[in-house]
Amino acid sequence: MQRFPLYFHSFRFFLFWVVFNLIGLLSAQAQVPSKASPTNKFELLETTISDIHRAFRSGSLTSEQLVRAYLERIQTFDQSTKLNSIIVINPEAIAAARALDAEFRKTGKLRPLHGIPVIVKDNFNTKGLQTTGGSIALKGFAPTEDAYQVQKIREAGAIVLAKSNMAEWAFTPMHSQSSIAGETLNPYNLAFVPAGSSGGTAAAVAANLGAVGLGSDTGNSIRGPSSHNALAGFRTSLGLVSRYGIIPLYTRNDVGGPMCRTVEDAVRLLEVTAGYDPHDPITKYSQGKIPKNYTQFLRKDGLKGARIGVLRQVSDRNIHPEIKQLFDQAIADMTRMGAQVVEVTLPDFDTLRANQWCAEFKADLETYLQTFVKRDTLKTLDDVIRVGGYSDLVRDRLTYQQTHTGRANHPEIPCGDAFTDLLRIAFRKAIEAEMDRQHVDALIYPSWNYPPARVGDAKGYKGDNSQLIAPATGQPAFTVPMGFTTGNLPAGLQFLGRLFDEPTLIRLTYAYEQGTHHRVAPKQFSMTVR
Repeated sequence: MQRFPLYFHSFRFFLFWVVFNLIGLLSAQAQVPSKASPTNKFELLETTISDIHRAFRSGSLTSEQLVRAYLERIQTFDQSTKLNSIIVINPEAIAAARALDAEFRKTGKLRPLHGIPVIVKDNFNTKGLQTTGGSIALKGFAPTEDAYQVQKIREAGAIVLAKSNMAEWAFTPMHSQSSIAGETLNPYNLAFVPAGSSGGTAAAVAANLGAVGLGSDTGNSIRGPSSHNALAGFRTSLGLVSRYGIIPLYTRNDVGGPMCRTVEDAVRLLEVTAGYDPHDPITKYSQGKIPKNYTQFLRKDGLKGARIGVLRQVSDRNIHPEIKQLFDQAIADMTRMGAQVVEVTLPDFDTLRANQWCAEFKADLETYLQTFVKRDTLKTLDDVIRVGGYSDLVRDRLTYQQTHTGRANHPEIPCGDAFTDLLRIAFRKAIEAEMDRQHVDALIYPSWNYPPARVGDAKGYKGDNSQLIAPATGQPAFTVPMGFTTGNLPAGLQFLGRLFDEPTLIRLTYAYEQGTHHRVAPKQFSMTVR
């Protein structure tokens, strides 16, 4: 057998080594996703924080690609469909994503919300990014610091993708119309409203224009829009999460919180924002009441052995037949999942819930203007009215607040927060005492007893149950999708819990969500952008 010289074998090995490494290099380059859009391996629609982080870890997605994909969806859908959910896009979003991608490459670690694009209601202060509360009076105002919750989600790695439209000054639960951006529509049926005042966040998250969202709730404004848009919306216990840096409506009632496509995502937002903040003294009541983490309560069997109370004084009042059918099915589903459902009646319910509202907008707004805006020409409510540009509804609310303070019917009774106001404490104690007597984990009722109203139909605003209990008592109330009515219009199921008992509500709502899977993306916004 012919023998080849040693140098020939060495040269052949060298050629093999070059070709092998060249193939490997080309293959690696082929696997790097483009900067323009996510790789085909990643499904953007209805994605969750966990899905996104798995894709980051596998190398099939970067935060920059994710941000670009959502921005492309906003550009494609928001204005062309007249959804009108976004007021302003964060011009620094891509740069923030690149920085987070670089951090992940360097450390190999993901922060809790690493690279997650968030839609933020336009009444949350966002450093360097316009914040208006939906009012032309604040056009161009860019805060020098973030609201507490925005600060916390950024520290957890989230990216403020855009600011969402809202009812001007958060004045109405009926719709989300502002003097700065017009009216937001419902992505499930554009002839209907998304509710208010956080309708922009709800519509954007429901239409998959962002991963998750933040809204605020004074009477209804997280839970109503979440119900109308098939989302999980959390109004947490008053005092659990700071309101610092949120344009106030009535500080005594205001809560900011998650609006997400899944309960798990809402829990992940809550987990990084809950806690004491010296800028918001009411959060001192949360100390010692926050568990190590909230995700531990995400249990698919969470309804097994639970005892659920149906509050008929709420669920049966002027209820639409289709909502009643969905609610009855929800009760049957919870029973199937192992819960015992009982009837609960609260003695003196109407008397207890009366006289709970106090007009404090003027004082709260002027404190906000002087603390954050600091314009010589915009220090008072009178200055806001002078600017003009608002609707008749907003004008009437503004002028009413000029001369009305305290309780309208009983001005002699002092107004206070949920921990100092005697009427509020009595209302909460009565509810929790009945819950204890009946040994129930939570009370349930439809978030709205009627489907969404048509755009422009003020008389169609019916059945808003969110206003009745939680804002006054300070208790947590979570809404989750319950199904759809005629016209592809979503409906929500609301769970009311004891003060600071978010763990129980998380367990129950997650189990119901996982056992029913009512959440479906709106058809008109389900197309993939490539």
